[in-house]
Amino acid sequence: MTPLDIVILAAGKGTRMKSRLPKVLHRLAGQPLLAHVLDAAAALQPRAIIVVTGHGAAEVQAFCAAYPLHAVQTVRQEPQRGTGHAVQQAAPWLPDDGVALILNGDVPLVEPETLRQLIALASDDALALLTVDTGEDAGAYGRIERAPDGAVRAIVEAKDASPRQRALTEWYSGVMAAPARRLKRYLGRLTDDNAQQELYLTDVVRHAADEGASIAALRIVDAVQVAGVNSPAQLAALERACQARRAAALMDAGVRLADPARLDVRGPLRCGQDVEIDIGCIFEGPVTLGDGVRIGAHCVIARARIEAGAVIQPFTHIDGGDKGVVVGPGAQVGPYARLRPGARLDARVHIGNFVEVKNSRLAEGAKANHLAYLGDAEVGPRVNYGAGSITANYDGVNKHRTVIGADAHIGSNCVLVAPVAIGAGGTVGAGSVITQDTPPGALSLARGRQTVKADWVDPARANP
Repeated sequence: MTPLDIVILAAGKGTRMKSRLPKVLHRLAGQPLLAHVLDAAAALQPRAIIVVTGHGAAEVQAFCAAYPLHAVQTVRQEPQRGTGHAVQQAAPWLPDDGVALILNGDVPLVEPETLRQLIALASDDALALLTVDTGEDAGAYGRIERAPDGAVRAIVEAKDASPRQRALTEWYSGVMAAPARRLKRYLGRLTDDNAQQELYLTDVVRHAADEGASIAALRIVDAVQVAGVNSPAQLAALERACQARRAAALMDAGVRLADPARLDVRGPLRCGQDVEIDIGCIFEGPVTLGDGVRIGAHCVIARARIEAGAVIQPFTHIDGGDKGVVVGPGAQVGPYARLRPGARLDARVHIGNFVEVKNSRLAEGAKANHLAYLGDAEVGPRVNYGAGSITANYDGVNKHRTVIGADAHIGSNCVLVAPVAIGAGGTVGAGSVITQDTPPGALSLARGRQTVKADWVDPARANP
């Protein structure tokens, strides 16, 4: 197979974004625009990926250096003199034996399968263009000029188009595949004799036609795949289009969404059978939902695995961070609960309203039903953890662990000062502050004696 080298144009300033952040690093569905393009590029298994940077180059280069799926090379375009000038900067790194695929860093939703079809049309003597024809006004896009026999003759930029050309509804997406040897030759012929005094990549097509090369066009009607982002409004519109596609894919796989228009998936979301998701939920991947999982309204779930039959009640916040969160089979969480990095809930654990769990494991059947905090703790099976109780796990310098044995009962409004262990089957009386280990089966009390003064008169009331 002919080697594939991919050039991604990411030098634009994005003036209309009105932001200090480089345009290609603005987020769509939880990822920078450029990440979506890099993912599509990496899926094609190219020999090389070259990103052309310009405005915000240091930030874009840092992002590319950390990209995990493929080694990415960056080159600088300075100053920015158009798309043709941008590809010229990458040309020295395009070997003559390959096909070069040109993508844009602000066009995030192009699909790998579409790109494969486009690449298949390129050959040693043929360029291939990805074009769109929805039958509507093409706006600011370059029009496709065809000969009477239907062959592509040129791409005319909107600012340079005649009234007849502006009426054309087929437009160039900015995506091109070409034999590198020919592309580099055409790049060397570009001039800035145009309305914007820039070097247009689209002029490559005219030079190819003049030389008698074939120009193939893969025409699609799905404009979302090649929609670019130039303003916050366009970014928001593309976000909804992206989310609509993700919702449709989930429903095609059998997931039941209460309202597909009120769902945000911002990373990989894997669902088993008979999963139900209510309105207003946000998933930041990777997230896995097992068979029969039910997610209540307005939950935020990030970097977590929810196992079969678990129920996440409304307004619950789960964020696994760098440690992940696991909710075991048949567990119930929420409403208004919070699971932080390192939370591990075994089967049939109950975490109720306004309970926070961080870096702790609760064994099968344990319960913390309301108004509690468990941090850096190991909680045994069937433990009942009372309302208002906390593990005091931080001494101002270090974190310490609390261990609660099986079948223990922690009364309401207790403080377990770590490091401390509560023996299996033991009970801690309500309102206790426990600072020492307790033996199995014991009742532990640590609170002041209650004093009652009968017939007491408040001095403030006695002397008004």
